[in-house]
Amino acid sequence: MTDIFSPQSPVFISVEGSLGYIVLNRPENRNAMSGDIWGAIPMAVSALDADPNVRVIVVKSATDKAFSAGADIAELEAVATDPNRREANRLAIRNAQRTLARAKKPTIAQISGACVGGGCGIAIHCDFRISDTTAKLGITPAKLGIIYPLNDTKQLMDLVGLSKAKSMLFTGRLVDANEALHMGLVDTVVEPASLEGAVNDFALQLGAVSQYSLDGIKRSIQRILDGQIDDDAETASMFIDAHEALDAQEGIKAFLGKRPAAFRWVHRGSEEE
Repeated sequence: MTDIFSPQSPVFISVEGSLGYIVLNRPENRNAMSGDIWGAIPMAVSALDADPNVRVIVVKSATDKAFSAGADIAELEAVATDPNRREANRLAIRNAQRTLARAKKPTIAQISGACVGGGCGIAIHCDFRISDTTAKLGITPAKLGIIYPLNDTKQLMDLVGLSKAKSMLFTGRLVDANEALHMGLVDTVVEPASLEGAVNDFALQLGAVSQYSLDGIKRSIQRILDGQIDDDAETASMFIDAHEALDAQEGIKAFLGKRPAAFRWVHRGSEEE
């Protein structure tokens, strides 16, 4: 099993202040998405979600040469000959992406270089994508004779729309950072030297607001993405209960007192006393 706390692992985690990092760490293979990587991502997300000191999760590469160049083709060839491995591979990919998409805390993909195939699949399941000008993004099943899961396809369509998603998927082409920005595939593009600073600055903005609010907002957005179109009893309660929670009390007092709020809620189901 992958040790997500070891910097020698294909995926490892680190924490710096309020930011938790999931680091893709196969630089010799441009972070080709192996079974070890897919299997480690849910563990990494769960560990950072459970850390009360972490407010934002950043997914990044150990090398600035590539976020991930895509599938590990040698491993994919072996998977293709074994029905059991094919299904295990499908489930591992699905579990990694769903866990990342449904993380309790905001997630940011920090992208430089190639972000292709499964690597792009990881990036589009984050809440935000910030890239530098070297980024090349694409989802390329048509170049490999395979078909991507419906979940990946929907996630891409939700970001860029039907026509642009078809353009990318039907051709397997890569888009540069500028085109990715204009189609909505990434949120911000900066020069390579500014990438880490841009990610940190945005992450700190996310970490400064009420984490109680962000938690509820993330859950509401996920429900909408899953097809819910109106309040049910649970979402109505979320709205009502928020008014008497500690963060709302503090936020109102801070606003009236014209001072920064000192929010206390740290993670779902727990408010500091």
